[in-house]
Amino acid sequence: MENSKIELLLQDMTLEEKLAQMTQLSAMFLGAEQNVDLTGPLTELNITEEDLRNIGSTLNYFGAENTMELQKRYMENNRHHIPLLFMADVIYGYKTVFPIPLAMSCSFNPENYENATSVAAAESSASGIHLTFAPMSDLVRDPRWGRVMESPGEDPYLNCIMTKAAVHGFQGDDPKKKGKIASCVKHFAGYGAAEGGRDYNWVDISENTFRQFYLPSYKAALDAGAKMVMTSFNVIDGIPSSANKALFRDILREEWGFDGCTISDYGAVHETIINGIAEDGSDAARQCIEAGVDIEMMSTHYINHGKKLVEEGRLSIELIDQSVRNILHLKNELGLFENPFKDADPEAEKRLHLCKDHREKARQAARQSIVLLKNDDVLPLKKGVKIGIAGPFADSESTAGGWVLTAEKNTCSLAEALKRSGFSVVTAMAEPLGSMEEQIFDVKDQTNQAIEAFTDCDVLIAAVGECPSDTGEASSKAYLRLSPNQEKLIQKMSETGKPVITIVFSGRPMEIKPILSASNALVQGWFLGTESANGLADVLTGDYNPSGRLAMSFPHTTGQIPVYYNSYRTGRPYHGQKEHYVSKYLDCPNEALFPFGYGLSYSNVTYSDFSVTKNQDSVQAEITVYNDSEREVLETVQLYAGDCTASIVRPVKELKGFQQVLLKPEESRKVSFTITKDMLKFYNRNMEFVFEPGNFEIMIGKNSQDVESAKIYLD
Repeated sequence: MENSKIELLLQDMTLEEKLAQMTQLSAMFLGAEQNVDLTGPLTELNITEEDLRNIGSTLNYFGAENTMELQKRYMENNRHHIPLLFMADVIYGYKTVFPIPLAMSCSFNPENYENATSVAAAESSASGIHLTFAPMSDLVRDPRWGRVMESPGEDPYLNCIMTKAAVHGFQGDDPKKKGKIASCVKHFAGYGAAEGGRDYNWVDISENTFRQFYLPSYKAALDAGAKMVMTSFNVIDGIPSSANKALFRDILREEWGFDGCTISDYGAVHETIINGIAEDGSDAARQCIEAGVDIEMMSTHYINHGKKLVEEGRLSIELIDQSVRNILHLKNELGLFENPFKDADPEAEKRLHLCKDHREKARQAARQSIVLLKNDDVLPLKKGVKIGIAGPFADSESTAGGWVLTAEKNTCSLAEALKRSGFSVVTAMAEPLGSMEEQIFDVKDQTNQAIEAFTDCDVLIAAVGECPSDTGEASSKAYLRLSPNQEKLIQKMSETGKPVITIVFSGRPMEIKPILSASNALVQGWFLGTESANGLADVLTGDYNPSGRLAMSFPHTTGQIPVYYNSYRTGRPYHGQKEHYVSKYLDCPNEALFPFGYGLSYSNVTYSDFSVTKNQDSVQAEITVYNDSEREVLETVQLYAGDCTASIVRPVKELKGFQQVLLKPEESRKVSFTITKDMLKFYNRNMEFVFEPGNFEIMIGKNSQDVESAKIYLD
């Protein structure tokens, strides 16, 4: 549809119709469930059947036949035949589930994230979905927060790269094309900094930290073409995000030039009343529309109060027109006026869902996302060994994590995958771990039975972790240790004298120091999705040499949180010597147990011949990496920089680049990085994004702690 026709359509719409377009309700209200009596819900929301004929969008309604039938009935009843927009939470998989985003970020390979979102787009679009509420680009530093699983991690540079890849995977070059859907970046802004790691809690960060660390990944999503921005639940500078003009008008629209669509999170417009910033529904509607939120999700203050606000002169009709214009343009960009069903196709569903190509890509992402944290030469598994495997994830076929609405079981369990790899496997104490939400905090203690069952086994595997349902939204935790009986299992395994391989299945960094000494090998297995078991088997057997690197630091203990590598300098740093009046803990190191960028492989890669050379307007940094082993290895070479002196206090180091180098056995390769002035810019005390001449420490290494470094002056 031409833009001029959109303007004509807008002019022909009544105010009530416009406000309905700005409202999103679940498909139940639109007649998706034929036998449901809506009298009570409609009365509670104060909306009429006429309102429902004009509702602009719905969420989390799946299936080609379902969406096509609902779209058909909706358009027959809509005076203007404006198509309904189907949105959904398709975060990291639809039917074929990839690793959680935090795990995929550990692959340091944006291709994995792009494959994940491209597959999710293809599968969900065939089921009638037009837009996904993803990616989540919130920077995270506190693993107590359950939603760290959806984030790319603690580093803004890596977050930007992964976010761009995710957006491009969902949308391609044109979301109108077959197999693509529109992308909604969330949660704008700063949601990952919830105080105490408690979901929906307030956020209190300085503007400099906000701009330097938290905002870049949202901007990266918009630079990649994301069509929608979702508000966050948190308060910024005393104002809830959904009513925050500084965020949605000043930064998003004016400063960044975003001309797409915005949407509240679920019920967030109404929650401004509970926050205490809005007096009632009318006040909430006025504030959120004035702030720039185009669509109200799952509450009805816009449609209930918008007309009166305009008639009384308390709300500009121009603001409503602009919001509706944004919504109609989005529908037009998706081609819905010409083809309201877009890609919905029952036959395509059968062909695409869990197809071989999608599962192969998921398996590749799974094995590259696994992080080997410790290995006392017990991995890879030697052929012919008899394996005893225990723990709640030994036989589990559900390791998708906390944000998958439509997936079925995994391809197989870990025990089954190892059997298929040719090993003799004995399982014990394999009952699943229930959810804390259901007041289940541990597995049944069957440790003695497990140890007895493993008498003839050569190697023991503890498949432990947290319940997948205890990750994601509304899943914050104060304690991050494994449950007592899981820790007991690992300890008793260790006492047998047999090699113990611990695999931790989780959606966040856990407090794993208590089990470290009892584990001869420690594998961070995350929640890896459909091909979880096969990906893990690839790594355990040595069919794939582990290459994952941590995208989020692991703490020694919960009391150390937040712990992250790119912290600001303090005036009293601790250097490890016996000092008292310095910034340190008395009972715990300052540094993480396992830092950002850390990860082992089955190869020994050495770094040498580090050099830094100044050019006219840039710096060239080089290092030689050598694979001193008989295995091919994918090595992630990481570049960091630290600003030695600046007009404001700067982080001790920041990731500025990385390269993944595939090294054959005994192969040597020179790796080069160019550091430009633009890469060294930051926000000064006036919030200007500037480069300041001075000394910089340039670092290259295996992770954020193990680096070679040199200082150089750049003017």
